[in-house]
Amino acid sequence: MRQEDRLGLILQELNEHGSVGVGGLADRLSVSEASVRRDLQLLEKQKLLTRTHGGAVASGVLYELPMRYRGGQHFEAKRSIAETATELIDADVSSVGLNGGTTTTEVARALASRTHLRVVTNALNIASELAVRSNIELVVCGGSARSESYELVGPLAELTLSNINLDVAIIGVDGVHPTAGFTTHHEVEAHTNRALVRSAARVIVVADSSKIGRRGFAKIGDIATASDIVTDDKAAPADVEQLRRLGPRVHLVRTT
Repeated sequence: MRQEDRLGLILQELNEHGSVGVGGLADRLSVSEASVRRDLQLLEKQKLLTRTHGGAVASGVLYELPMRYRGGQHFEAKRSIAETATELIDADVSSVGLNGGTTTTEVARALASRTHLRVVTNALNIASELAVRSNIELVVCGGSARSESYELVGPLAELTLSNINLDVAIIGVDGVHPTAGFTTHHEVEAHTNRALVRSAARVIVVADSSKIGRRGFAKIGDIATASDIVTDDKAAPADVEQLRRLGPRVHLVRTT
């Protein structure tokens, strides 16, 4: 397991339980206790946790994992979700909007080989990957950068999005809940995502099964906002059925 993936799992454990132990982490991650201690030391330097005798506790409340530590979580599911989402985009679609996130990053990679396509994004990491693709016309929003998600958000981003029309927007979210709708952790990010949704004739939401049934702090939109939701087959059948009753087509990708 890459160190980045280990760090993400450590932060996720802290997010869920508030504290972690060196021995338990070593067993779960299949590494030595010395490796775990080095990982905890690195995260402490980044002010993401506080080390204790035999482990660590959360440094504040970790509602949102930094983007750089999320890539390894549910990776295969996210790649399959991205492939299915891009298959939903017809050949005559000329413009696609992408917000930030690990799943939409995989969508961008799946779209990278297409031709005659304009991609609009507020995600710096997606922009850096697509900027070298001569077959893609890239449009990047302005705005203030969020280090947690690599997204440009706020009034400048929303000004750009309010003046364009997109065929499709593919949105990554932190929560998909029948009553709470599509949500994210940060209210300014949610506001910018709403602007992206409003600019699009069609909205596809991509979210692995860990997001289904969850509620984030800030609402992006109602479930009926999306024409399609693409997730994986580990989502609870009852949750999937509830979402389908609210309007969107729910596509389940197979995971191993």
